[in-house]
Amino acid sequence: MTKPLKQIHLAAHFPGVNNTTVWSDPAGGSHIEFSSFQHMAQTAERGKFDLFFLAEGLRLREQSGKIYDLDVVGRPDTFTVLAALAAVTDRLGLAGTINSTFNEPYEVARQFASLDHLSAGRAAWNVVTSWDAFTGENFRRGGFLEQDQRYDRAKQFMHTTWELFDSWHGDEIIADKETGVFLSRADAGSFEHHDAHFDIKGQFSVPRSPQGRPVILQAGDSEEGREFAAATADAIFTRHGTIDAGQAFFADVKGRLAKYGRTYNQLVILPAATFILGDTDADAQEEAHVVRLQQVSGQTAIKFLEQLWNRDLSSYDPDGPLPDIDPVIGESLISKGRASVRMYKDPLATAKQWRELSEAKSLSIRELIVEVTGRQSFVGSASTIADALNDFVQADASDGFVLAPHITPGGLDRFVDEVVPILQEKGVFRTEYEGTTLRDHLGLAPL
Repeated sequence: MTKPLKQIHLAAHFPGVNNTTVWSDPAGGSHIEFSSFQHMAQTAERGKFDLFFLAEGLRLREQSGKIYDLDVVGRPDTFTVLAALAAVTDRLGLAGTINSTFNEPYEVARQFASLDHLSAGRAAWNVVTSWDAFTGENFRRGGFLEQDQRYDRAKQFMHTTWELFDSWHGDEIIADKETGVFLSRADAGSFEHHDAHFDIKGQFSVPRSPQGRPVILQAGDSEEGREFAAATADAIFTRHGTIDAGQAFFADVKGRLAKYGRTYNQLVILPAATFILGDTDADAQEEAHVVRLQQVSGQTAIKFLEQLWNRDLSSYDPDGPLPDIDPVIGESLISKGRASVRMYKDPLATAKQWRELSEAKSLSIRELIVEVTGRQSFVGSASTIADALNDFVQADASDGFVLAPHITPGGLDRFVDEVVPILQEKGVFRTEYEGTTLRDHLGLAPL
């Protein structure tokens, strides 16, 4: 019996603080003007994407005591941008990254319930935690939590917000049209929650929204992250870039669902991916090489190397060999800010691997960084990329992809114009939205 074709899910990621974006390209635009967000979101909706995704950092990163100058600096508030996008889109899901370590359940629940109302059921929450005291300095409750405590707080945060979302059942408000008075049950929005992290009670101020609660997204490849996603998430982002690695992750996380009373289709797995489109495969390969060199300048290469070596390497030639000294072990002396610190569990072992790779391929510092920091990419003509995307999904290595173009805001245009029609012809991607909410787009059951 022939296995039915899986439908591919696609999300558009508006790049934030990273070196994916080639901001120096003449086609690159603003990362703070609303027109940029609007352009990419409307392009994604024209392509019938499931959702538009905003990452967020709570503090600008620093390296050697200065603002990390290789990043796109600044980002408007997530909820403000998504609320504005709700007014200029009709079906596209709107996903925002909101931190559970330094926020409170009531305010986050109120903001997401409001966004879900404003968008008629298209809100999604990417739940993240924060581990560093550097970020915590921005908040009254500073410091940081160890990993197990962060996930415990995140779980309780999630459960508490769900209690708030579910405190309205949809039928509490009755309008008297003659008097214009709105009547409600006395317990409408009533909540009470007490645990080690939260001690709150009252009445939730936002009536039940179209989706009941936002779609829950989560990113994390750790053991704790996988378990958290299996228990609570509707979709999980990953970085697994090969079919073999993707299949292993896919089987592992989907295999955890049953113990939480969930089924295979209740969690959508979406790796992050970049793409380079060309008229031919050869053209795309040439363009990909140019883009990688734009993404990793000589200065960028030294900055990345400093993050592993944990010492000032500004005197080194990016076109020369790796340092013959070892990384400094211990507290970060160079980089501050969660997004900028690469999580090297064993810096000495990583440095040894990089040296061996550099020697084997005769790579300079810059050439090495280009190789080791490359993200999952699809490079080729439109038909080649469409085939590769489809092969990945049909092999159960993912359910779709979060696409991050290297040009903002117009980097998604050509993909929508050329790749999406091929996927539609293959019968693996929608030609029209069949539902109105993000839960509809993702194939998730109503709450």
